[in-house]
Amino acid sequence: MRIGAHVRSDTHPVETAEQLGVDVIQMFVSDPQSWKKPEPHPQTQALKDSPLEIVVHSAYVINVASLNNRLRMPSRKAVEQQAAAAADLGAFGLVVHGGHLRDGEDLQAGIDNWRKLFTRQEEKGGFGVPILIENTAGGDGAIARQLETIDRLWDAVGDQGAGFCLDTCHAWAGGEELMGIVERVLAITGRIDLVHLNNSRDEFDSARDRHANLQDGTIDPDLLADVARAAGAPIILETPAEGLADDVAYLKEALL
Repeated sequence: MRIGAHVRSDTHPVETAEQLGVDVIQMFVSDPQSWKKPEPHPQTQALKDSPLEIVVHSAYVINVASLNNRLRMPSRKAVEQQAAAAADLGAFGLVVHGGHLRDGEDLQAGIDNWRKLFTRQEEKGGFGVPILIENTAGGDGAIARQLETIDRLWDAVGDQGAGFCLDTCHAWAGGEELMGIVERVLAITGRIDLVHLNNSRDEFDSARDRHANLQDGTIDPDLLADVARAAGAPIILETPAEGLADDVAYLKEALL
């Protein structure tokens, strides 16, 4: 089992990974709250020379599904740029949130915008790395909150090479039971490329995305370990930094 962690604002990711004892790291390649084009990471060569597996999380401002041209168009460009930066690091994927629509907007139009992201990029030779679509926690206009909507999304993009990232906190907050979640996702997507294994500070179906350490939240930590085991995919912990090392140790023990 490949266990990893999100590296927060860290200029020495290899050393941090060694300290945590992880095999995989997730990182940003640009400010997650801006549209700024990624700059080469100062530790690029060290990352390439290390045995670490790397995955990149895209900026939070990206909303590929949006019907607003002033948001959707820069989102497409940002995905292209950040996927290229991820490829430069040797990453195995770029995680992108499913996005959301405003009240009253047509869900299918947002799903169609996701397909256009792939078809238009295909004309340019495709993305530098696979795009891993992540389920999201809340909002009635969320494209990837509930499995029913993800099913519709996958009808549009499943043949375009899209991958899937399962976030346990997001599923819980979105009203999806975690018992059997892996099997239900696989029945829709046929794949789980990455798991964001996070507990939640909030109750089931809260629509609130607030991560907790594995043994401190409202989700039974044994259930989280079961999800990790069943998925058989790389695990990234996006839990609070002060308990991250303990989360790594707990998960290693639980998965023995």
